[in-house]
Amino acid sequence: MHSTDVIILGAGAAGLMCAQLSARRGRRVLVLDHANKPGKKILMSGGGRCNFTNLYTEPGNFLSHNAHFCKSALARYTQWDFIELVCKHGVPYHEKKLGQLFCDNKASDILDMLLAECDEAGAEIRMHTSIEQIEKTEGGYLLQTSSGQFACQSLVIATGGLSIPTLGATGFGYQVARQFGHTLLPTRAGLVPFTITEPQLKALCTELSGTSLDCTASCNGTSFRENLLFTHRGLSGPAILQISSFWEAGDTVEINLLPDRDALAWLQQMQAERANAELKTVLGEVFTRKLANLLAEQWFESRPMKQYTPAELAQIAEKLANWQVVPAGTEGYRTAEVTLGGVDTREVSSKTMESLKSPGLYFIGEVLDVTGHLGGFNFQWAWASANAAAQFV
Repeated sequence: MHSTDVIILGAGAAGLMCAQLSARRGRRVLVLDHANKPGKKILMSGGGRCNFTNLYTEPGNFLSHNAHFCKSALARYTQWDFIELVCKHGVPYHEKKLGQLFCDNKASDILDMLLAECDEAGAEIRMHTSIEQIEKTEGGYLLQTSSGQFACQSLVIATGGLSIPTLGATGFGYQVARQFGHTLLPTRAGLVPFTITEPQLKALCTELSGTSLDCTASCNGTSFRENLLFTHRGLSGPAILQISSFWEAGDTVEINLLPDRDALAWLQQMQAERANAELKTVLGEVFTRKLANLLAEQWFESRPMKQYTPAELAQIAEKLANWQVVPAGTEGYRTAEVTLGGVDTREVSSKTMESLKSPGLYFIGEVLDVTGHLGGFNFQWAWASANAAAQFV
């Protein structure tokens, strides 16, 4: 039997971060993962460039049934702390927009940095190891695995959520939480594209697949100003991914296709100044020609501007500024960037990430009911929660 101080289940962002930090405290650390390679989600994140944090990280950027839970960890390990680590390793990066930081080269720079930190600190990583059984013992925890028996004082669950199962995501962390008496809050896909099945709108999305535009998407009192992307399955893009975390089945999503304009005032101005111009021509100055033509013909019946009555102009403005969409659903965990819900944080210490149900058991990262908005916030939660646990395991 292999005995050590700390075993971390999951060789992703949170697990590797916790491993190197706890090993630097002099703890003997072993990371176990069933996958063949560590950090798979790191490698695919940010389009292969890893949006590793956000300059404007604050507690308000995170969703949780326990809104105050994330504050302590985020305050003790900030975005500036992680940026310092990135700079220490000479990883070149840039701000893309809205405070989102990406690697200049590729996401493997961040993974290589974490692996180098683990190696230097003496943390051991074992892949191809599945967990068969976990028992609580007088001195900690005993694990039966495909690689043998392991004992530890502290056990850290960093297995992530259910999103993108093709990268190895499973519900194992939730099973462990249940085993040791934890409450699980309902899980669902977050930061995920919407699917559309209504025939006319579905046809429009298919026809416009690949077309992107700036918009404001709103649902349940929350709004995001970002790009929308039409796909052959429905709607995607940053604005849609963001608002999906606030949407529930049956809800209406309101989309303003002209976020920088008073739609009615603009149309009235165009009618006064360009009375003979067709609506599709006018719309073509703010949208792509293809989008303008489709909207003008399918939604409004394109005519010269002078032929629209004030009431008709108001209807056109309302549709453009307050397009009402009821998605059929989402693409689910298959493409979701995160999992909403998870281990109830009211049963976990916000200071140490230790279970309040089973001493020596810790939960970090996405397995907890803490989910960030798009743009590097989820990675910052991984770093911060890992740091919190690493100081106490």
